[in-house]
Amino acid sequence: PLSHISCIHHSFVVFQLPEALLQERDKRAKWHGIPELLQKLHESSHPNSDLSHTHSVLKELSSLLSMEAMSFVTEDRKSAQESTFPNTYTFDLFGGVDLLVEILMRPTLTMQKKKPQMNDDLVKDCLSVLYNCCICTEGVTKSLAARDDFVLFLFTLMTNKKTFLQTATLIEDILGVKKDMIQLEGIPNLSGLVQSFDQQQLANFCRILSVTISEPDVRNDDKHTLLAKNAQQKRNASPSRAEVNQVTLLNIPGFIERLCKLATRKVSEATGASNFLQELEDWYTWLDNALVLDALMQMATEEAEHSSTGQHPLCSYESSMATSPLRHRLPQSMKIVHEIMYKVEVLYVLCVLLMGRQRNQVHKMLAEFRLIPGLNNLFDKLIWRKYTSSDHVVHGQNENCDCSPEISFKIQFLRLLQSFSDHHENKYLLLNSQELNELSAISLKANIPEVEALVNTDRSLVCDGKKGLLTRLLAVMKREPPDSSFRFWQARAVESFLRGATSYADQMFLLKRGLLEHILFCIIDSGCKSRDVLQSYFDLLGELMKFNIDAFKRFNKYVSTDDKFQTFMTQINSSLVDSNMLVRCIVLSLDRFESQTEDVKVVEVLSECCLLSYMARVENRLSFLFRLVNVINVQTLTQENVSCLNTSLVVLMLARRRGKLPFYLNTLREKEYAEKYPGCLLNNFHNLLRFWQRHYLNKDKDSTCLENSSCIPFDYWKETVSVLLGSDRTSLCAIASYIDEPFMELDRDLLED
Repeated sequence: PLSHISCIHHSFVVFQLPEALLQERDKRAKWHGIPELLQKLHESSHPNSDLSHTHSVLKELSSLLSMEAMSFVTEDRKSAQESTFPNTYTFDLFGGVDLLVEILMRPTLTMQKKKPQMNDDLVKDCLSVLYNCCICTEGVTKSLAARDDFVLFLFTLMTNKKTFLQTATLIEDILGVKKDMIQLEGIPNLSGLVQSFDQQQLANFCRILSVTISEPDVRNDDKHTLLAKNAQQKRNASPSRAEVNQVTLLNIPGFIERLCKLATRKVSEATGASNFLQELEDWYTWLDNALVLDALMQMATEEAEHSSTGQHPLCSYESSMATSPLRHRLPQSMKIVHEIMYKVEVLYVLCVLLMGRQRNQVHKMLAEFRLIPGLNNLFDKLIWRKYTSSDHVVHGQNENCDCSPEISFKIQFLRLLQSFSDHHENKYLLLNSQELNELSAISLKANIPEVEALVNTDRSLVCDGKKGLLTRLLAVMKREPPDSSFRFWQARAVESFLRGATSYADQMFLLKRGLLEHILFCIIDSGCKSRDVLQSYFDLLGELMKFNIDAFKRFNKYVSTDDKFQTFMTQINSSLVDSNMLVRCIVLSLDRFESQTEDVKVVEVLSECCLLSYMARVENRLSFLFRLVNVINVQTLTQENVSCLNTSLVVLMLARRRGKLPFYLNTLREKEYAEKYPGCLLNNFHNLLRFWQRHYLNKDKDSTCLENSSCIPFDYWKETVSVLLGSDRTSLCAIASYIDEPFMELDRDLLED
């Protein structure tokens, strides 16, 4: 039977085999005595047995497995995953994982009145070994994740502070591969559990929560086709598990308030250095990429470079801790890294809740608990410290990548600001009282009414200090190196402040701080090649300039030569998916300015501005329209490129308003024939508009974004689409009348596929 042991998972065989046979087979197979130790572990862990003996056997097993786990933690991940871990594999093969689960859960399963007491250190070591197996042997995590009873049991272990860190890390690993998302409601006494956590435990618990409240694939949301997403929404009409979990969390008394306190506490209020250094051993074992150790090594290496002893910094860790200046610098450095890592998790959870269905409830709580002023007070000292190791690291848009805590923290902070401001009246909490007064003064001077949201802002909840959070963000944005991808997140955060109904005062506030010139520098002069960064700057520029004659005047002053203008247009034309929102802004602004010819300033800018003159030429608008319709089809529409369809509709709505719609449609027809594919473009556009009707006329779909961003009533959008889709082939405004009979595909329903 032993020859077949590698083929089947004999969790019971090893406990019944003769010792001599095991020893003999062990030598040949190089099992390092693991099956024999498992046999002893099984025998010593029966109910009512002396668990101290169990613990000593487990320690022996642990020493055989921990080196493999350590090499995984410290090595480069890719090479580690390609490595083999024979000891861990053998341990699992002979039922070690199942045995440890049984040992851990036995006190909860026994019928005896007097429950056996598990020693904390034994529990800790059981959890450590299980975690080692998870990271070293494929399949262990999945098999544990399939056991709902065990997963829920693990949460009960979190009440014990001594075993908290090990439990939390194992749960996080298991939930990361669990096929069906765990329901937080199923955790026994969740509210009591969370309320029993100290602040440090609560921050760690946020790592676990992030998995339970995020929709699967939420990070790649922009890349999923709208067809697929719409079909999924039809199938899943009821709230998802993630949404149910979000509500469960919001119902825990004091939960959001404690997260706000955690997010905004200063480093000096964090865990004392001495306590933290005592935890170093645990951190080294448990942190998924040994971040704290990295900080330690960096400090120690700097120290070693200045000493002549020639000792390796880690060999002399004890002595170096006793010498100056490392002894003074290290605890503070580690406290900062420690605090930043916690804040990343907390900000992520707050960010997800801000984007969920309970958004308004969360917003109200974050405002009430002064999250924004608190973050503002941390900005210079912690969030955007001037000298950080991450200053010049180019970081991709994907926040999943392996990066330092500081990079993650900055990105998470910017994502939170973006979610907080986006189409919400609380966005004015990002300013201080003086800056709010400045907005009021801009409106007064321009003789326009103040925005209602500004009037309603509770002054006791805004930022304090000399600058508000938005102004501080603008300052660091201007200093960011050209190739830094923080620019992407910074631009997104500032743009979200401008989103919604266009506010002249908001735009002027940012224009006065040189934002337009900074954006144009980035697009034209900085040599920036990143499409993500350029797209975010195009979108921001569109929001900043829309309907604002002063912005177009400033644009013309900066783009003062033909070369600069050509560079700018080349950047726009190189990817219309990225720049179409800016194109839409220019088309809409031009249309408005052309109706304000009684205003001398407007007439002057219209005649002088190279950008407005370019878009005023009908052939240029038609060229944009042709390419916008050509770049997408129903099957490839995503959240990211559907804006191209809406921009093409804006061009046609404005043409319709001026009675020019037939001219535009006929030009598209001529273009098709000139390009020798008659019917293709117009049939594609017809299909896109039919999709538009199903997508935007859906009762759950919020259409106010389209209305606010274009200042065109949504009824006019619907009406224009209806006219374009008309079946009367004699109508000069219906697409059907511009497609010759042989090329008609209008009866084909691609949307039903």
